[in-house]
Amino acid sequence: MSRSDSAPTLGLALSGGAILGTAHIGALQALDERGLRVTHLAGTSMGAIIASFYAFGFTGKEIEDVTEELRWPDVTGFSPSKLGFLSMDRLQGTLRKHLGRVRIEEAPVKLALIAADIGSGEKVVLTEGDLATAVAASACVPGVFIPVEWEGRLLVDGGILENLPLSPLRAWGVDRIVAVDVLMGRRYHQPTTILELLLNALDMALASVSRERAREVDILITPDTTQWGRVEMSEVPALVREGYRAAMEALGG
Repeated sequence: MSRSDSAPTLGLALSGGAILGTAHIGALQALDERGLRVTHLAGTSMGAIIASFYAFGFTGKEIEDVTEELRWPDVTGFSPSKLGFLSMDRLQGTLRKHLGRVRIEEAPVKLALIAADIGSGEKVVLTEGDLATAVAASACVPGVFIPVEWEGRLLVDGGILENLPLSPLRAWGVDRIVAVDVLMGRRYHQPTTILELLLNALDMALASVSRERAREVDILITPDTTQWGRVEMSEVPALVREGYRAAMEALGG
C-alpha cells in the first residue's frame, strides 16, 4: 500500500514545564473527546511522563487519575551525590507499577522521548530501551536530580535542548502535527525574589526557542499557565481544566 493510500498520520508533541505540564492531561482529554487518533508521540520532561502513559493506552482521564502518584517530591528520593540531590527511582517505580517493565518500542503508538547528554551537549532522542529509565532521564532536572545513566551516557532533562519535541515527528514525516506547549502562553510579572527571576528567565528562553520551531505546526495549543508555579501540585485540577479549554479553543470548539 502506498503512503497516499494509507490513513493519515497525526503526531503529538508535549512540552516540558514541570507541574505546568499537567495541563497536557486536559489537552489529551479534548483530543479524546474529539475522537482524534494520535499515531506518533514525542515528549520532553513532564511531557515525556504524560506521553508515555498515553502511548501505552491510558486516556486523558485515566492519566489524571494517577497524577496523585506523580506529585513532587513523592516521585523522588533524597540521595545526595556529587551530581545531584534527588534520585528518580520512585518515578521509575510508579511507571513500572502502572505500565509494567516495558520498552519504548513496545508502545502501541510510536513514541520518542527527548533527553540531553550532559557530558557531550548532544540531544538524545530515545525511541528504544527501558521506558521507565528513559522517562526518568527526560525529566531529570540538572543540578537537582542525579543524572540517569544510559548506555555510557549521563542524561538529564531534554528541555534544555528541545523543550517542545518536534524533531522526532518531523523525522518520522507525519502528515499533521499537534503541539502542546505550556510555556508559550505564559505571561510574566516583575519578580520579587531571585528564584522568581531565574525561573522567569528560564521559561522565557525555552518559550522563545519553541516559538521559532513551532511555526510550521498544524495545531498549536498554548494553555495560559500564568497564575501557577512550576512545582505546586495543589492546582493540578485547574491546570487540567486550562489545558482542556486551550485545546478545545485551538481545535475550533
